[in-house]
Amino acid sequence: MSHHVTSHEIPVNGEHLDKSKIAKAKTIALAVMVIGSLLSVYLLFFAPKAQQGSYSYSWVFALFYFFTLALGACFWTLLHNVSNSGWGTSVRRVMENVGSVFPWLSIFAIPLLFPSVQSYLYEWMNMHRKVGGDIPTMTLISEWLAGSWNWVLNGFRYIFTGETLPMASTMADRLHHADHLMYNKHWYMNLPFWYFRSAMFFIALGYVIYRLRKLSTAQDTDPNPGTVHLFTARRRAAAFLPILALTVTFAAFDWLKGMDYTWFSTMYGVYIFAGCAINSMGVIIITTYLLRRAGYLKNVVTQEHFHIMGKLLFAFTVFWAYVTFSQYFLIWYANITEETRYFLIRNTEGWNIASIALVILHFVVPFVILLQQWLKKKPHLLSAVAVYMLLVHILDIYLIVIPERGISLGNIDHKTFGNISVSIQGAWMGDILAFVTIGAGFVFFLLRALGQHSLYPHRDPRILESANLTN
Repeated sequence: MSHHVTSHEIPVNGEHLDKSKIAKAKTIALAVMVIGSLLSVYLLFFAPKAQQGSYSYSWVFALFYFFTLALGACFWTLLHNVSNSGWGTSVRRVMENVGSVFPWLSIFAIPLLFPSVQSYLYEWMNMHRKVGGDIPTMTLISEWLAGSWNWVLNGFRYIFTGETLPMASTMADRLHHADHLMYNKHWYMNLPFWYFRSAMFFIALGYVIYRLRKLSTAQDTDPNPGTVHLFTARRRAAAFLPILALTVTFAAFDWLKGMDYTWFSTMYGVYIFAGCAINSMGVIIITTYLLRRAGYLKNVVTQEHFHIMGKLLFAFTVFWAYVTFSQYFLIWYANITEETRYFLIRNTEGWNIASIALVILHFVVPFVILLQQWLKKKPHLLSAVAVYMLLVHILDIYLIVIPERGISLGNIDHKTFGNISVSIQGAWMGDILAFVTIGAGFVFFLLRALGQHSLYPHRDPRILESANLTN
C-alpha cells in the first residue's frame, strides 16, 4: 500500500467500465460465438454420423470446461458472503460477474437434450430407449416417480427389518433382464430424472447467483445501504451452498461419469469441485489484473489482494492433487474391474503420456511456483500463472472426456466409427472449434456483465477495510 485510502478516494457512484473500450471485443466474441454455433449445429445434427458422434464429445468437453469456470465463481461468491469476508469486498463484484455467466451457459447445453446427440454420448440412454421404446412417456415418468419412492421405503425397510420388497415396474423388469447393473441404477439413471436434473442445474444455481448479484448491486443505489443487504446475502448464501454442492456433483455424474455408466467413484464430485475452485480463481485474478491495467480498481485493489488470491490458488492446487491422488490410489489398490477401467483407458498409448504430464503440470510446477511469496504479490506474474493454470485445466477436462470417445463410439456402431479405439484421428479440429465457440460465448457474457454495474461495491461498509488490506 502506498498510502491509507479514505472515503474521499472512493467515487460516490463507483467506477464503471467504459463500454466503448470493450465494444470491439464484445462484437468479435459475439460474431465468433454465432458463426461457431452455426457450424456446431451442422456438425451435431446434419453432418455424417461419424462427424456427429465425434463432435458430440468435443461439445461436452468445451461445455464442461467453461461450466467449471462459471460454477467456481458462484462458489467464491457464496463463500465470500457466508464467511462475511472483509478482504474480498473489493473483488466481490468480479466474482459475481464471472459467476453471472453461469445461467447463460444453458444455451450451449441445449444440444445435450436431443436424443440424436445423447445416442453417441450416453450408452445407458440407448438402452433405456431400446427397452422402453413401446412404453408411453407418461407411463415411464409415473413408473420412475413410484419407483424412486419405493427405493426410499425399501431402504428404511432394509435398515429396520433386513428385508426388501420386489418393485413392480415394467421398465425395471425389462432392464433387469437386459442389464442387471443398469437395473440397480435405474432409480437415478432414467431419462425423466436426467432431464429434470439438467434443467435444475441452471435454474437453481442460476437463481442463486442472480439473487446474490442483485442484492450486491442494489446496495450501490440504496439511499440508506447500511448492513441490510450484507446480512440478507449472508443468510441466503448459507441456504444456497447445498445447491452449489448438488449442482457440481450431479452435473459431473450426469454429463461426465454418465458416458460410462459402469464406472463409479465416490470422490469424483470433489475432484471436479477442486478444478472448479482453482480455475475460476484464475479467471478472477486475470480479470482483476486486466481491469487494474486499464485504469480501474486502483484505489481498492492492491498487491495484498493478489497475494490472498494467490494463496487461495495455491491451496486449491494442493487440494486438487490430494483428491486426485486419493481417487487414483483407492481405485488402483482395490483393483475392481468396474473402477480401474477409467484409468486403464487413460494409461493406454498416448493418453499415458498426457496423464503423467497432468500430474507434473497441474501440481508439481504450480506448487513450486506458488510457494514463492514475492511472486503472489506481483499481479502480472500471478496472472501469468493463472493463465497457465487455465491452459492445464484444458488438459484435465480433455483427459476426462475425450479418451471415452473412440471406445464408446466403436462400441455403439463399429461399422460407422471403426473398431474400438482409445483415439479417433483428426477429431482434434472439432475439439478446437467447440472450445473456441463456447469460449467466445463465455467472454461475451462476461464483458456484458462487467459493463452493467460498478466494478466494485463502493457503498459496502467494508470497502475501506478491504482497500486498506494488509496480510
